[in-house]
Amino acid sequence: MRTIVLLIASNLFMTIAWYGHLRHRDVALWKVILISWGIALLEYCLQVPANRWGYGQFTAFQLKILQEVITLLVFGVFAVVYLHEPVRWNYAVAFVCILAAVHFAFLPAPAKP
Repeated sequence: MRTIVLLIASNLFMTIAWYGHLRHRDVALWKVILISWGIALLEYCLQVPANRWGYGQFTAFQLKILQEVITLLVFGVFAVVYLHEPVRWNYAVAFVCILAAVHFAFLPAPAKP
């Protein structure tokens, strides 16, 4: 649970760092880069422990797939709420496909004969 909470928090910072400036296109690019790197540092301070503590409970593949789904969930909310982007049907279908990938990634390994 601690890993998932840290992944969610790190993805909040990552999304803000990468996409938060899109509503502030009047700010100089060099300033946006510096601010984004500062925010991204906080993201790394959460992401690294999440992966360190989660590895063993999850495989590296599972951690990465879990992180990608959390990224898409956080970004989806951010895009709708902050950027006022519409959700289109093809985005929803793509997300369902990614959820299917998560399902397959977390299936138990087959028993060895």
